Amino acid sequence: MAQSRDGANPFAESSEVDNPFQDPAVIQDRPSPQYATLDVYNPFEVREPPPAYEPPDPAPLHADPPPPLSSKKFSSTEPKNYGSYSTQASAAAATAELLKKQEELNRKAEELDRRERELQQAALGGTATRRNNWPPLPSFCPVQPCFFQDISMEIPQEFQKTVSTMYYLWMCSTLALFLNFLACLGSFCVDASHGSDFGLSILWVILFTPCSFVCWYRPMYKAFRSDSSFNFFVFFFIFFAQDVLFVLQAIGIPNWGFSGWISALMVLKASTAVAVLMLLVALFFTGIAVLGVVMLQRIHSLYRRTGASFQKAQQEFAAGVFSNPTVRTAAANAAAGAAENAFRAP
Repeated sequence: MAQSRDGANPFAESSEVDNPFQDPAVIQDRPSPQYATLDVYNPFEVREPPPAYEPPDPAPLHADPPPPLSSKKFSSTEPKNYGSYSTQASAAAATAELLKKQEELNRKAEELDRRERELQQAALGGTATRRNNWPPLPSFCPVQPCFFQDISMEIPQEFQKTVSTMYYLWMCSTLALFLNFLACLGSFCVDASHGSDFGLSILWVILFTPCSFVCWYRPMYKAFRSDSSFNFFVFFFIFFAQDVLFVLQAIGIPNWGFSGWISALMVLKASTAVAVLMLLVALFFTGIAVLGVVMLQRIHSLYRRTGASFQKAQQEFAAGVFSNPTVRTAAANAAAGAAENAFRAP
């Protein structure tokens, strides 16, 4: 058998390159000695023993107790605090400020409505829609009402309570004068020497009832209605005299026609029932006098806030006098007469 040209033995074992198990892809996938597989596991191999088991450190015997839970039960309806205290305080302050502004706007709206009604009445002529309603007399009575009075429509809202109180004060003073008349009548029936008190009590009822309404209540009403300094001055002057009269009525000077404290104590010996009635009247007069002094001070403080003055009252008086047609006619006639006399003089 002939040999090959290069002298190689065809039956010799192939080189390592021809070994399929020497393929790099197969060698890469072989198990490494780090992993214990059945192919490389040697039971007689000497290895290092595993580390000894060390138990964990025991927990301390006296551990701090957990914080106690709050015993407060939160209701489902209780508002939750989603912000800081300062945020809630600022929100509450803003809400209060908004409510205050809303009340002020409502007050101004009512004032505008009132003035709008007044303008509408003035545009319609005033006399047709704004008829006098005081005193409230029946239609068949020959005497008709003399004044128009509507506190809720004519008086600003911040002064309505004051004007209403003064109206009730006038009504109480009228009732006190009527009770004073009854007490003096009883005193006259018990003792005929008290006839002067009885006669004067009738005069006081007839005189003071209308005069007090016209002289101090109506100026006060018009002062708050139109913010008139002149009417304020008239009210202060006359109502001060009315307060002095209230005090004299409460004292009860004999033969003055007032059932005050002195007159009631004098009648106590003659008749206990009449004396009790006169004491009640004296107590009524005392309460009216105290309320009159309080309201005088209150209205004076309101007057000081409005910025009124004596100079403003003088200007209103002068404007009212010169705007009066009767005064202007008299002044024109006087001026014409003076001019005519001046031309006739030689």
